[in-house]
Amino acid sequence: IPEVAKTPGGGSGSGKDENVVNGHKEGDANPFAEYMWMENEEEYNRQVEEELLEQEFLERCFQEMLEEEDQDWFIPARDLPSGVGNIQQQFSGLSVSDGNAEDIARKSSLNPEAKEFVPGVKY
Repeated sequence: IPEVAKTPGGGSGSGKDENVVNGHKEGDANPFAEYMWMENEEEYNRQVEEELLEQEFLERCFQEMLEEEDQDWFIPARDLPSGVGNIQQQFSGLSVSDGNAEDIARKSSLNPEAKEFVPGVKY
């Protein structure tokens, strides 16, 4: 006969004591129910590890994509020789003014009466 301990009844239920064997009530269907999660522990660990590896893979792919993007972008300070910066400054100093537009039109060899150019249309 296993050792039987009696526990005092609480405020709920019947006032009589219930028999408890090895920490479990006699009527419990599965005395190991609270440990059943351990049955699938390896599967759970494998699933979590798979998710972590997938997350790490995605982070690596994203980082590689950013590095490739940096290489593909044209960054003048990095990609142009040092003398080219001077040319950029000269270009930024240039401007177009409308003050001599009529003079330019008079000297032009373009025909102001010509039909409008439409790509792909032959005249």
